[in-house]
Amino acid sequence: MTTARDMMHLGAQCIGEHESMADPARMMRDLGVGSLPICGDDQRLKGIITDRDIVVRCLADGRDPASMTAADMAQGRPFVVDADADAGDVLRSMTEHRVKRMPVIDDHRLVGMISEADLARHLSDDQLAIFVESVYGRA
Repeated sequence: MTTARDMMHLGAQCIGEHESMADPARMMRDLGVGSLPICGDDQRLKGIITDRDIVVRCLADGRDPASMTAADMAQGRPFVVDADADAGDVLRSMTEHRVKRMPVIDDHRLVGMISEADLARHLSDDQLAIFVESVYGRA
């Protein structure tokens, strides 16, 4: 049985909840990623920030990226999957919530991330089609 731990990529780097928006923008550029988990002082996941969040919810709204923090961008409770969840549960969670990236948690700590590319490597073509239709096919 393939689990989230098998599917995830390790080394997900968090941005601290007190960091300004300039910091995750640079970090995304340097890492070549479009999103970063936001972790609190307790090292627990507080949310996810995307490059689109920075553009739409910060810059386009006329906010100062130097004074707006990652915590300001964390909305609600992030969707996560347990490291021992099977691939079917991962697929169900990502399609149900229509998310393209899923944090993987073990003992309340972030241990990795599952992206679309990870799904493509570990799911059958039929399963991948379900994901694509769910996330991209609906208005």
